[in-house]
Amino acid sequence: MSLDADDLLVFARVMESGSFSRAAERLQLPKSTVSRRIAALEERLGEKLLQRSTRRLTLTEFGQGVLEHARTLAGEVDGALALALHRQQRPTGRLRVSMPADFAHQMLTPMLSRFVGDYPEVQLELDLSPRRVDLIAEGFDIAVRMGQLPPDSQLAARRLAIFSSGLYASPAYLQRHGEPQLPEGLLSMHGLMILGRAGEPLPWRLSGIVDGKADQRTEWVGVPDSRTLVNAPDMLLQMARAGLGITWVGNQYAQGFVDRGELTRVLPHWCAEPSTCWAVFPQRRLMPLRTRLFLDAMAAELAPFDQAAMYGL
Repeated sequence: MSLDADDLLVFARVMESGSFSRAAERLQLPKSTVSRRIAALEERLGEKLLQRSTRRLTLTEFGQGVLEHARTLAGEVDGALALALHRQQRPTGRLRVSMPADFAHQMLTPMLSRFVGDYPEVQLELDLSPRRVDLIAEGFDIAVRMGQLPPDSQLAARRLAIFSSGLYASPAYLQRHGEPQLPEGLLSMHGLMILGRAGEPLPWRLSGIVDGKADQRTEWVGVPDSRTLVNAPDMLLQMARAGLGITWVGNQYAQGFVDRGELTRVLPHWCAEPSTCWAVFPQRRLMPLRTRLFLDAMAAELAPFDQAAMYGL
């Protein structure tokens, strides 16, 4: 014998409401459907559950026993709905997030502090290591990633911002070594460069206007002969502030130091390749409220630095 749990739930709602009509309104079903479901349940169980008259419903002895089980089921359903409603109104539970440490420190510290203060029932776990986590296997809810994303049918992505980049050096370094007027002049400078995964320097790729004509651009790619390689952009920025060379860094990271006179933009009319900042997360039809709020908070924090409009996106 097999039972449909929905039929037991309908039975419990009928007895709670006291009539087929009121139960149908509560369940948002036609009265005929409610009556048919009760009849089907009785047919499967092989006995009458209740006696019906024009004025009242009377449980049979067998119906009384079945109702106890039906009420237990209805209570579990109500409990699950109440839990879902509570979680929709106030986020709770564990939220695991992976992002680069320098990005978290320089771009999101105020936002992270506010999030922890605003939602004390959320247990935020931040992985700030440079490794590329496996969201599904390791149970992460969100990972922040830069640049192009490989195709992955198990993950969804939300673009948070597009960051423009440039070359920067300290005024003291430029005073000692001179300020290059063309990209070729960078080759004689000391380059503070990102270390690639295979141990190679990531080349500087610049785009500039030809002879002051906005509709004509040229590309330049190069690697200075003298260079220091580091896989942490924040360290390169600190080295540039210390006057050790020129570095390519996101404008959002450098702007505060420029405002304080600690860094100067080198070749300001030449633009480095923009970088897209993504939040990736497991494909879910219903995203937990805590995850959605965290994504929205990151997007709002990064909005002042987003250069998407500059690139027509």
